[in-house]
Amino acid sequence: MKRQKRDRSSVLFNRGFQAGIVGKSRDECPVNILDLRSHWMSGWREGREAHWNGQSGVSAININPSLH
Repeated sequence: MKRQKRDRSSVLFNRGFQAGIVGKSRDECPVNILDLRSHWMSGWREGREAHWNGQSGVSAININPSLH
């Protein structure tokens, strides 16, 4: 059975979010390609916002009410 690869933009967003939630600097972005860097930075911004709001770990995960 083949495994489906996740979209690169989704992976970068998640990695940026993880970096932001732990308080890392945006200068630590590992991506140099502008289009892909924007996905990492978007995740980082949301992660920093969650960090500033006192969220961490599981509490930082936004639960979509439409999924219930």
